Amino acid sequence: MNSLPLRYPFRSLVSRVNRWLRQERPPLTQNHLVASWALVFGLESGEVLVLDREREVFLSVVIPAYNESRRLGPSLESIAAYIEQQPFPCEVIVVSDGSTDDTVKIARSFEGRISGLKIIDRKVNRGKGYSVAEGMRLARGEYVLFTDADLSTPITEVDKLLQYLRSGCDIAIGSRYVPYSEIKVPQPWSRRLMGRTFRGLVGLLALREIKDPQCGFKCFTREAAKEVFTRLTVAGFAFDIEALTIAEKLGYRIAEVPVSWAYSPESTVNVWADPPRMFADLIRIRWRHCRLSTGAARPETALAENHR
Repeated sequence: MNSLPLRYPFRSLVSRVNRWLRQERPPLTQNHLVASWALVFGLESGEVLVLDREREVFLSVVIPAYNESRRLGPSLESIAAYIEQQPFPCEVIVVSDGSTDDTVKIARSFEGRISGLKIIDRKVNRGKGYSVAEGMRLARGEYVLFTDADLSTPITEVDKLLQYLRSGCDIAIGSRYVPYSEIKVPQPWSRRLMGRTFRGLVGLLALREIKDPQCGFKCFTREAAKEVFTRLTVAGFAFDIEALTIAEKLGYRIAEVPVSWAYSPESTVNVWADPPRMFADLIRIRWRHCRLSTGAARPETALAENHR
């Protein structure tokens, strides 16, 4: 596999950019994009930024969607506006999980606006975890974000996560419960009670160090995304508990990052029906991954075997 190393000493980079800005601007080239990346992510003198010719996408955004015709349009509008302001190439993968409304039609209406848009129109509902895993496995970006379809956390918050990944972390997750996080619209009391109870169980049985394992805004390096999500077996709402448990077992470095978040009243989580299923999944996660290092299910077949 051929790679193209490009060295940009800081002073030379600044002078080149300044000269380019003073000139009549030519069409944007790969070199200009690399220079912009260096400025955005603070490459020091002598550092090397490597672009893989077969994997030029910098950021992939995966959006699971089930009957999201009301919320998906505004979210894709925000993501399109964000992408248009970035110097690096992006792709957006919308995974429709057996939607029966206009979710797919709305996603396709952005094909002219988002050049890297991919739409997976699955006819059978398999669950949020299944959809996220499918999108994460297909993503080509150096960094892969999955976000809820309602963008409860604004897409601009991904810049915070990328800073941690750029500093050496393998996974950066948005958190509502660490210092400097901001909850703009709180959940109703019933959902807060459900969330606190479930987080307590998660801390007892799986993830002791992570304060908010279920905020739907998580970014992975491409390697970590492939290794974690090819091992996923939980297809429901507890999938991110399993994903982080697998990541810890594999030794990946995880950063919990404060983000801005707002509750959406159209959340698809059922306060009464889903908690028992999530608790059952939590027990299965505990049982399955205590033996991960001694022979888990084959990565490529984990979710498929779980749904036969």
